[in-house]
Amino acid sequence: MNDSVTDNLCSRNTLDALIRLCEQAGNAILAYYHGADRIEVESKSDRTPLTAADLASHRLLDEGLQGLWPDVPVLSEESPLAVTAQRREWDRFWLVDPLDGTREFLEETGQFTINIALVESHRPVLGLIYQPLEALAYAGIPGEGAWQIGACDGSWRELACRSLGGGFPTVLASARHRGPRLAHCLDWLNGAFGGHDRLNSGSAIKFCDMAAGRGDLYPRFSPCSEWDVAAGDALVSAAGGAVLDLAGVPLRYNCRDTLLSPDFIALADPTASQWRGLLGAMAT
Repeated sequence: MNDSVTDNLCSRNTLDALIRLCEQAGNAILAYYHGADRIEVESKSDRTPLTAADLASHRLLDEGLQGLWPDVPVLSEESPLAVTAQRREWDRFWLVDPLDGTREFLEETGQFTINIALVESHRPVLGLIYQPLEALAYAGIPGEGAWQIGACDGSWRELACRSLGGGFPTVLASARHRGPRLAHCLDWLNGAFGGHDRLNSGSAIKFCDMAAGRGDLYPRFSPCSEWDVAAGDALVSAAGGAVLDLAGVPLRYNCRDTLLSPDFIALADPTASQWRGLLGAMAT
């Protein structure tokens, strides 16, 4: 692959263009948000809801990305099977969730996002998470930096994950997700640190919270797909953190028969020695 082409895509100019696309898609989503047409149009095979807003956002993003970068294929959560079947032939592509947090959207919590990642050689090299209600983007290019970007005022604020302090670690999680593995993780934290704090949020906002220095770890042991994770992986990595599988290895994308993501733990301070014990406890 031509490195200069990749370098040109991993730039602030690309992020600016993506934000403009996300504004359009976000406005399309918000047109349904308080309207009667916000109903589910169907339930997908994995029992997750699909709405007209998902499809409207998908169409705008798919057409926009292909129009701007026709040589880079697009894999969206709502892509047809004919497109998905070609993905293993791609070394570089856009990985998109046009509406992450559809249940949050339906329940009007406000905690839904648009996720876009540029994946190359099985790793995300650029990621952007856009919050339509706030017109706010969180974006990262690993090795370059991470930023909070205001779509309306054009402001850029640098982001950095925080170091693990001496108090209770803050767990980033969803109030929807429970289960024995998460309970085991929280029990381990209580034993190692004497307790933990918890900040609940929906969709990919947990990655944004980590990049902005509001949390220490995000454990995920419930099903999700690669388009739910890749943009946040790039963002957290760019802000100094890491998203690791339970063997302590960075996640890889588009290298398996399934697009389901493995269990993972995102860490704001991956160099902290305490996390080796947590990964060991969760891997058993």
